[in-house]
Amino acid sequence: MEAVEMRGALARLRRATGLQVVFGGLLHEGRPLRISELNGAVTPALHGLAISAGSGLGGKCLALARPCAVVDYASARHITHEYDVPVSAEGLRSVIAVPVVVRRKVRGVLYGALRDSLPLGERVADAAVAAARDLEQALAVRDEVRELLSAAPSGPVSGPASGPSWEEVRQAHGELRELAPRIEDPELRERLLAVCGRLETASTAPGGKPGVTLTPRELDVLAAVAQGATNAGVAARLGLRPETVKGYLRSAMRKLGAHTRLEAVVAARRAGVLP
Repeated sequence: MEAVEMRGALARLRRATGLQVVFGGLLHEGRPLRISELNGAVTPALHGLAISAGSGLGGKCLALARPCAVVDYASARHITHEYDVPVSAEGLRSVIAVPVVVRRKVRGVLYGALRDSLPLGERVADAAVAAARDLEQALAVRDEVRELLSAAPSGPVSGPASGPSWEEVRQAHGELRELAPRIEDPELRERLLAVCGRLETASTAPGGKPGVTLTPRELDVLAAVAQGATNAGVAARLGLRPETVKGYLRSAMRKLGAHTRLEAVVAARRAGVLP
């Protein structure tokens, strides 16, 4: 669920800034934004609050798709005041709201607040924007995973492991393995890896090295190599150092009895550890 990514972004924002309260919510199709996650709140006043575009600070942020801030919420003149009661109940004064934008569409809002009327400053604003960008990236990855999962075969893949259709399967497998380590939600990550497993065993061919077991990172590296990535390209994709990539690749080649990158990919496909 997106709540995992939201909680992580809020926790990082609070650690980076020392803000007393951070909170936020995401938009879902056909429903208003609701404050679903809070960190540092001492009352339930804000939880579940529905935010309408144009209303209050968060609504202004939604409507304009840009960060907005006030030094004293209750007396701010450039926002409407539909939410003064819950904001006052939590004792919030200085507040910043930052939009979460994915594929040019506002998907949510992150808030940070103090219980004192103080300017939040550029450091806090930059940290709030950075937290929103982290969340945007996580949501974009989640969207891509869902698209790939919906396109992946739900049962055994039949037919020869060659031709254009298999190249598409292999491309999807490589993308899924690349995305898996970036998914914070354990349930979605396990589902993604289960699909990878189905794709990996679908092309098992006679003549493969029996009993080959590659580590998840060895598979990640080999899947990227199978798509034509260089060691530097694999490192950039997976967030590893090139030397680390070389180590994983050497280990995989040794297990597969291969002497070149191409031999390793072919042997992995025969063994059923790559599609």
